[in-house]
Amino acid sequence: MAEEESTTLTAAPATAANAKKHAAMLERLSNRKQSISRSSDSFESTQSFLNRFSESKLSIDSEIVKLHTIAESNLRSDLKSDIERVSISISNLEKLVAENSYFLPSYEVRNSLKLISDLKQTLEQVSSHVAPKKRFAFKNKKASTGPSIEIGSESESESASGTSSIVTVRDSPAFRNEENQILVKDFTDSDIGEFSIEDLKFCEVHLTGCCRALFIHRLYNCKVYVGPVSGSILIDEAEDCVFVLASHQIRIHHTKKSDFFLRVRSRPIIEDSTGLRFAPYCLIYNGIEKDLKDSNLDEETGNWTNVDDFRWLRAVQSPNWSILPENERLNTITIS
Repeated sequence: MAEEESTTLTAAPATAANAKKHAAMLERLSNRKQSISRSSDSFESTQSFLNRFSESKLSIDSEIVKLHTIAESNLRSDLKSDIERVSISISNLEKLVAENSYFLPSYEVRNSLKLISDLKQTLEQVSSHVAPKKRFAFKNKKASTGPSIEIGSESESESASGTSSIVTVRDSPAFRNEENQILVKDFTDSDIGEFSIEDLKFCEVHLTGCCRALFIHRLYNCKVYVGPVSGSILIDEAEDCVFVLASHQIRIHHTKKSDFFLRVRSRPIIEDSTGLRFAPYCLIYNGIEKDLKDSNLDEETGNWTNVDDFRWLRAVQSPNWSILPENERLNTITIS
């Protein structure tokens, strides 16, 4: 009997310890599930915003092209009401960004506002052509009751349909101002958000692991090999370059004579660009399969063939991009 009591007494603490460990494990699993759920909700909200933004911008682009065509053909002398209507649409689009900025990643806010700025500039050019003596211009209004966008430490003001939006963007880690270099960066096990590649000539860039956003600006005769980007890639002012990229969204501006090997969740967007050729993603490095899966880019969507040219609104194929012939495509690129 004494031996049985001794066994019971020693087993009780072990049972309590196991129960405590089990409870801790369940709590960790619950927290992880909630974190994944919040991440999924944020991603869905961002994608919903991007879809609305892209549709509205495409509609505005179409209206501006129509205004320009009418102005060039002198079919109508008074386009003031049409210009005002388009300007209201642009302001509403700007307001949409401000109202959704609380959950949008900083790079999406910055990218959206840049595209809105381009729309304003294009509309002002059309207005100047129609009535050069009394040029239409967007004006900042004094009301300050609207939403505020605050990201980082630097700021600039943008008006949004009578509201005041404060836009601030922090500097991101980057490769900048290099020539004839091989530049390597590994994002594995790092919590990096945005990364920039700027002002490079005759360079080769290797980026492995995952990041949330990539900005590429002013590249000449470079080769850029990039692992998965879970958000957006924005390219501006590149020439005679090769890009191997995987991302949920890719936008290309003011780029010439460059080849793109892409895996992308949404349709690639080009603007003010010529001589672009597209082919499927062809990059390999140790761990890329896991990185692609973690970024929800493990499935080939085929969207590299579905390019939207926002400066070409006709029904026929845009002359600014084409499919890269198979015999001219890169073989699989392996980087470490």
